[in-house]
Amino acid sequence: MAARSFQQDLVCVFGQPVAENPTQAMIERAFQHHGLDWRYLTIEVAPHQLADAVRGLRAMNFRGGNLTIPHKVNVIQHLDGLTDAARLMGAVNCMIWRDGRLIGENTDGKGFVQSLREVTNPKGKRIVLLGAGGAARAIGVETALAGAVEVTVVNRDAGRGQQLADLLANNVKVRSRYVPWTGDFDVPAGTDVVINSTSIGLYPDVNARVPLNLATLKPGMVVADVIPNPPRTRLVRDAEAAGCTVLDGLGMLVNQGVIGFRLWTGVDPDPKVMRAALEEVFAAE
Repeated sequence: MAARSFQQDLVCVFGQPVAENPTQAMIERAFQHHGLDWRYLTIEVAPHQLADAVRGLRAMNFRGGNLTIPHKVNVIQHLDGLTDAARLMGAVNCMIWRDGRLIGENTDGKGFVQSLREVTNPKGKRIVLLGAGGAARAIGVETALAGAVEVTVVNRDAGRGQQLADLLANNVKVRSRYVPWTGDFDVPAGTDVVINSTSIGLYPDVNARVPLNLATLKPGMVVADVIPNPPRTRLVRDAEAAGCTVLDGLGMLVNQGVIGFRLWTGVDPDPKVMRAALEEVFAAE
């Protein structure tokens, strides 16, 4: 009889807060579906403990992991290298092993663009991007690479906002500008896609309002929210009521999860299985 191994392969997500992050549900469902004896752990890590957490991941031979708020930028100093995409964005949401080195990758933007393509082709579109953090950097870069003609970065912190606008203009060669976010933002006429890449509306603050002038949301616009929990955020509901096409955060979460799963395991997972797991989670709440 062949020896049986009771040792499971481990991957994880580090974040704070992280208890509301539903990634584990979809990744573990995919492990089961594809017959992999792996586990995905959801781990609360404070910013001052991030270096220790990455050292622990290495020591315990984790096969990789994800990063969420607030670690996507700060984790870079604790890794052995970055993919070209992560280096360009200056943000990491996925850690993978390559030739014995722990490498930072960014699958957020690719996942978002794949989700966006389900409702509109980003090529030729004018985009308003709310926020300038790790997710915004990934989304801004990937939408520009996908052919967007203009990206307006709206952010409270002028330094971060201008930095992202400059990154897009200088490194991706797309027309971009920074607009300070003071009060309710007026979405410019002619905007095609509005993207909330901030954490406003994330559980448990589900009634938090994204500071937008809703009267400037027009039918024909696509309004996307990257928040997966809850899928129907206040912004999604308000935009739907204004006649916009809406895109919830589940699509992005599933699509970036598919990429990470493939990088860790070498298996191409079934996205329908992953989305169904998430829909079950939220239907039960």
